[in-house]
Amino acid sequence: MSYPLGKIYAFDFDGTLTNRDTLLEFIRFVRGDKAFLLCILYYFPLLVLMKLGLYANWKVKEKVFTHCFGGMKIADFNKWCARFASERMSLLRPQGVQKINEVLEAGNKVVIVSASINNWVEPFFFGLDGVSVIGTMIEDRDGVVTGRFLTKNCYGEEKVRRLLKLYPDRQDYWLVAYGDSRGDFEMLDFANESYYKPFRN
Repeated sequence: MSYPLGKIYAFDFDGTLTNRDTLLEFIRFVRGDKAFLLCILYYFPLLVLMKLGLYANWKVKEKVFTHCFGGMKIADFNKWCARFASERMSLLRPQGVQKINEVLEAGNKVVIVSASINNWVEPFFFGLDGVSVIGTMIEDRDGVVTGRFLTKNCYGEEKVRRLLKLYPDRQDYWLVAYGDSRGDFEMLDFANESYYKPFRN
């Protein structure tokens, strides 16, 4: 079968292309160890409920994000995001980076599909033509971060929905997906070809 768009490669970010969760790393990077630990302690009961499936993942994430970054100027927030990517490239798994480069060199497209915030995911891929980032989008008003999310948390079924929004004609491409957690299962099932917990050797 011929695919007009060829192959499209969809990569989860946290845990798949990175060696740890970047939300937690970003909070620590911007706010420091003390503020990070106080935030985790404050929201610990909700985090436990989330792990038990008794409290929505996105609600906890939005509360933590608002606590840490609500009220910050969006220009300052974006500067922190760019600096984070520049100084924390070691978070990326070398085999994952190699795979992305191979895909791009072959002339195929890459989509990073992440529950993390677009603003700090995108700078990790600056300068790479052919890479799109689909992540959780944040709201700002009058140049200030409100802490609220503009989109649904890009997790689970939302990953499939967002992929289809970017590439709606499913019969036009062969989808290859990479993931490492429960939040990726729907995207992995949706793909023609999928890989679970890759890039770890």
